[in-house]
Amino acid sequence: MKRSDYISWDEYFMGIALLSAQRSKDSNTQVGACIVNSDNKIVSVGYNGMPTGCADDEMPWERSADSALDTKYPFVCHAELNAILNSNIPTLAGSTLYVTLFPCNECAKAIIQCGIKRVVYMENKYADTDGVRASEIMFRKCGITAELYQSTGRELTINL
Repeated sequence: MKRSDYISWDEYFMGIALLSAQRSKDSNTQVGACIVNSDNKIVSVGYNGMPTGCADDEMPWERSADSALDTKYPFVCHAELNAILNSNIPTLAGSTLYVTLFPCNECAKAIIQCGIKRVVYMENKYADTDGVRASEIMFRKCGITAELYQSTGRELTINL
């Protein structure tokens, strides 16, 4: 008889996004992303971090400073962009992005441009910012579905 307590596709893919977030060196916010094609195959993952070749220990991770160049913001690549750039297939058209934090407007542009059609996000803690409002507007105008992940409350333990 087949098991009945296996995890759903949404649980699986959001779990991959959550696990990917654990690679982030950011001491404040860890974001992970997982892109899945229409056959439920993972085609890419990403997390928020410095660009390849920029040593994490030599880059700023602060949220505020006298100069923007002393903060992480002009340097960090968001999880969504990293997942798009890390893709192992020629096109992401029609795919789904699972991400732990609702995409900013810059990531929304990349999501739209590469053809992702569905975004499933875990939280939207910046919902009342202009950047997120812009993302929502662009998604709506471009026919991209953005939906809040429906947590089942299931707990999984992974011993590494």
